[in-house]
Amino acid sequence: MNNNSKIALITGGSRGLGKNMALAIARKGLDVVITYNSNYTAAQEVVSAIEAVGQKAKAFRLDTSDTQQFGAFVTELDNYLEHTYGSSRLDFLVNNAGTALYALAEETTEEQMDDIYNIHYKGVFFLTQKLLPYLNEGGGIVNISSGLTRITLPGSSVYGSLKAAVETYSRYLAKELGPKKIRVNVLAPGAIETDFGGGRTRDNKEINAHIAGLTALGRVGLPDDIGGVVAFLCTHEAAWINGQRIEVSGGQAL
Repeated sequence: MNNNSKIALITGGSRGLGKNMALAIARKGLDVVITYNSNYTAAQEVVSAIEAVGQKAKAFRLDTSDTQQFGAFVTELDNYLEHTYGSSRLDFLVNNAGTALYALAEETTEEQMDDIYNIHYKGVFFLTQKLLPYLNEGGGIVNISSGLTRITLPGSSVYGSLKAAVETYSRYLAKELGPKKIRVNVLAPGAIETDFGGGRTRDNKEINAHIAGLTALGRVGLPDDIGGVVAFLCTHEAAWINGQRIEVSGGQAL
């Protein structure tokens, strides 16, 4: 076990892309903290997989759309870091947790918009704010956006717009945190075969084939296409990448 490891916190790390990111980051030699919304068993499986590659791991339950939970979560996190490492420190924050919304603009309800706003913008903004005092100088933040901020498809107006807000926020944050040598980047996946959005991209053959046909590399993305890029952004090799939106889509809709 490497006791001098850097530490990364990944929200929504129990499944899908977040799970892949957590494991890829661990394979880079970082310890990992994940949050999960409801599936304790899945979260513990990720913790065990990270420990199996020789890194420390911990899972905390957190609904990132509910800012009222953030105070208690940060206290729990602080206690864990202090007990495990002797100091309350983090090196990287990956804001990954999220849910999908597929609804045409003329049919979207206020409740749907509020739900997506709370998890994809308000939650990201205020959880980051709470965790900034814990981030080491020279660390970084990776905010997960979407190819849908560039590629417009009917039904994703609210989701795409709020991810675009996260991209703008990330550039401001990169400038504001520059004096602390904390860099902030955006990773924007294209369509990926996961259970996200009910697994549409993975399970609907027509959607899958359509996206593959629009993609220069001729297939839909897989979780393994994403995790390694996030892990790279959490290494010293990426220390001069700052304020950037990196789309990882195989060349979708070029």
